[in-house]
Amino acid sequence: MITEDDIKRINELHHKSKNEGLTEEEKQEQQKLRAAYVETMRNHIRTHLDNVVIQRPDGSREKLKKKDIE
Repeated sequence: MITEDDIKRINELHHKSKNEGLTEEEKQEQQKLRAAYVETMRNHIRTHLDNVVIQRPDGSREKLKKKDIE
């Protein structure tokens, strides 16, 4: 789970990278925080999609099904 402090730190590192550059430790921290942020967003989207229900014109309702992608 990512916190507001993590998001602030992501933004700080982004601005610092644009202005003066990052040390190797800061680059690693930035990658770790970004990965955590992406995973959190994926989980939020999955949770949201798991609760989506489609209502057909005949009034029937069904949940979205996970689509297999080959």
